[in-house]
Amino acid sequence: MVSLSMEIELTKTKKQKPAPNELGFGKYYTDHMFMMDYDNPEEGWHNPRIIPYQPISLDPAAKVFHYGQTVFEGMKAYRTSDERILLFRPQKNFKRLNLSNDRIDIPQIDEEFALEALKQLIQIDQDWIPTEKGTSLYIRPFIIATEASLGASTSTSYQFIIILSPVGSYYPEGIKPVRIYVESEYVRAVKGGTGMAKTAGNYASGLKAHSGVAGSGFAQVLWLDGIERKYIEEVGSMNVFFKINGKVVTPALTGSILDGVTRNSILQLLKHWNIPTEERLISIDELYEAYTNGTLEESFGTGTAAVISPIGELQWQDKKMIINEGNTGELSARLYNALTGIQNGEQEDVLDWMVEVK
Repeated sequence: MVSLSMEIELTKTKKQKPAPNELGFGKYYTDHMFMMDYDNPEEGWHNPRIIPYQPISLDPAAKVFHYGQTVFEGMKAYRTSDERILLFRPQKNFKRLNLSNDRIDIPQIDEEFALEALKQLIQIDQDWIPTEKGTSLYIRPFIIATEASLGASTSTSYQFIIILSPVGSYYPEGIKPVRIYVESEYVRAVKGGTGMAKTAGNYASGLKAHSGVAGSGFAQVLWLDGIERKYIEEVGSMNVFFKINGKVVTPALTGSILDGVTRNSILQLLKHWNIPTEERLISIDELYEAYTNGTLEESFGTGTAAVISPIGELQWQDKKMIINEGNTGELSARLYNALTGIQNGEQEDVLDWMVEVK
């Protein structure tokens, strides 16, 4: 385990903090960042430090640029009304980071140390945590391959970095359903590939499909499986759920989609409420049939940024599915209010998810 003692270099002058209505998502960054290096198995992870937020210097031949050997995570910290700072299930994020590391052949990090380092970083920059309703401090841990070599092989050196960004409410005007386009031409991932890892290439492969439909008012694309092009996988940066005839169905984790922390939390909440759930293969044909016979009641996406994103419309080829008359469903709203209430410390943490930064 890496020593918990680390170098801490504080800034002498603080940046100007943006007004709450200017935050947006990922536009501003706090005063400091965490960094740690890896150089060959003998030395391992070392030199942990918290330093002023700044550009990083890499050799043009660094392998991250040429072979995409990089992973990342996304999580949030919240300021409660009684001035506590809470993290939402950070252990699960760091565990998933190591799962991504394993798939991309990056050395494992010490999850306990990473959490303690994150807490120290947040304590130093806690004045950046916004307090307005719906706002939070977004946390982006990531690892990049830094070895300067053009050989197509696993890197021998890496940097583990954590940066923080105050973010505004995803729904400044209230939770609002989105339009989603079902992608039939491009594919994102296949079983045995990297779809289950949170790595940059998975997102790069989806940009063209998203750009192609964004001008038509679609928020994201819904991916189908890469083999048969029929089974539903995930929606852009979100996992997806459907309420069909009283049961909540979500695609099973077959190796090509991300094991979302919010997805897992929603399933736990639903089971806690005794609402029937099912994780299984679901085809786009089955979904359209449920729509036509009136049993498709609600649909929503889940992810760190939006928490719950109701889906009001799905466009599949020439077929349009208007779900719940384009309105936010009762269950979607209940889940959103419950999960954000727990995260903000306004509701009881019945499933023991929140970790306090002390």
